[in-house]
Amino acid sequence: MTFTDGIALRRMDELGGLDSPVHRVDARAKALATLAFIVTVMSFPRYELTTLTPLVLYPVALLALGGLPARVILKKLLVAAPFAMLIGLFNPLLDRQLVILPGGFEVAAGWLSFASILLRFLLTVSAALALVACTGMLRLCGGLERLGLPRAFAVQLLFLHRYLFVIADEGGRMRCGWALRSAGGRAPSLTVYGSLLGHLLLRALARAERIYGAMLARGFDGEIRTLRGARWRARDGLFVAGWLIFFAAARRWNLAAELGRLLTGGGA
Repeated sequence: MTFTDGIALRRMDELGGLDSPVHRVDARAKALATLAFIVTVMSFPRYELTTLTPLVLYPVALLALGGLPARVILKKLLVAAPFAMLIGLFNPLLDRQLVILPGGFEVAAGWLSFASILLRFLLTVSAALALVACTGMLRLCGGLERLGLPRAFAVQLLFLHRYLFVIADEGGRMRCGWALRSAGGRAPSLTVYGSLLGHLLLRALARAERIYGAMLARGFDGEIRTLRGARWRARDGLFVAGWLIFFAAARRWNLAAELGRLLTGGGA
């Protein structure tokens, strides 16, 4: 966790405080729709690609209607992309069964499953990031608690997010101190890195204890409170119902193929 990472995390929190049609939707509605979206994406067979493409509409709609900068989401996707690539890296080597694509092209089935893993990663992670960016962690955790998530889990999730800032701040101070003491010289060795990480953990724990003590002194009782009242309105139900209908249609029919036939007149 670097100082730059801390700035990026704060940027996500700041985006959650914007005012847009998506931001005004209840956090519970957005959480339910995103959960249904992830379940739908993961329910497709492992070789599916074209049938997944229409589902791009959901994260794109959240970004567009929420006025969220796509650059912020793309940067975080690039950071996590290597993990998704590692998951399917050996698929082309282990699954050599040939599959005939439209046009007569032959390709190993492992390449299709590898591409499907990457596409699922892009869809699910971008939707989750868009959910956080258009809701904010405070409102999101409060909404999850009202949906039935145990309060202890909701509070721990919120604290985990908040204490990432603590670690980022301490890491930034330690990096600044190292730069001053080394006069901008070479990077620290692995041994020094280990020592720095140990000190970072101790400093972060000590600061977290001070923060928690200050919270208790101000009356913290474990309940998540938000400034905006949480009321389920008709538009929230329409938001969930509309997306559920779209997800069900995308799972039942190949919307990309149907649209292609419609545009080319193949369905006539």
